[in-house]
Amino acid sequence: MKPPAPRGVLSSALVSVLAGDPARGRVELVPEAADGPDDAAIALWTLQELSYRGFDGVDDAWEWHPDLVATRVRLERELEDRLRERWPGEACTGDVVADLAGLVEADDGPSLARHLQKHGTREQAFDLLRQRSVYHLKEADPTAWVVPRLDTSVKAALVEIQYDEYGAGRPDHLHHELFARGMAASGLDASYGAHVDEALPEVLEQNTALTMLGLHRRLRGAALGHFAVVEATSSLPSRQLAQALRGLGLAEEMAAYYDEHVEADAVHEQLAARDVCGVLVEAEPGLHADVLFGAWTCLDLEARTAGALLDRWAA
Repeated sequence: MKPPAPRGVLSSALVSVLAGDPARGRVELVPEAADGPDDAAIALWTLQELSYRGFDGVDDAWEWHPDLVATRVRLERELEDRLRERWPGEACTGDVVADLAGLVEADDGPSLARHLQKHGTREQAFDLLRQRSVYHLKEADPTAWVVPRLDTSVKAALVEIQYDEYGAGRPDHLHHELFARGMAASGLDASYGAHVDEALPEVLEQNTALTMLGLHRRLRGAALGHFAVVEATSSLPSRQLAQALRGLGLAEEMAAYYDEHVEADAVHEQLAARDVCGVLVEAEPGLHADVLFGAWTCLDLEARTAGALLDRWAA
């Protein structure tokens, strides 16, 4: 994958730095401040991506270069501050599983799946798939960062779900491989990171927030709350998307990707809430609020992405 196209002064400076030699010593990203949300989002996504598959022609040593790490941490801190400013601070009861269910039940954000099912066009479906590919072509990887940060029981429950996400040991059944297969069959570029230059800032924020939650041990509760809500809100939209994609005449392989999530995520929903988040909070009650923060943030980020796409399609 090539580095993404810059969207402002900070990301331009970053891409220029990555073309050089990390052994040369200190580097300065001047100016430090981003031009705006687009610039900050693509800069943070680029810095985090150094810890995934990296970029063609970019030395892997840049991942841990202290100056780039400092910039990534600063951008992640700014992102976390924005997320916490939007969070209303849900009250914790004695039952985190019930609290998670209440958040999901109360969510009234717009639904992209419902829109495509009732009113969608092929062009909108292709646009959605390109936007979603930024996440779905890595899918379970951000949550995998959390595994070594957990104790035995929670770790075992999370890995049980992740085992399914990674195809139960079968490379051709990895969820991100199923998504890539569906994109290719639909005539879309299925290569990793192919559509990041088209990604809306809201989509980039969804992705950078998920990676940030996984990479920071202190945010492990939020990471698992986010994870639980993804599992709890996936089954019905997956059914709607499968129906929409078939109705619009897209490749069967693309609809089959969503079929895979209808039953699997209905099972995962209960495991993620009860055996992951419930057991975590039972062992560490102080993480209850963090779990709810991550859960609410997942819903908030999805609503913002859905709103941005629906506004663009309406225009």
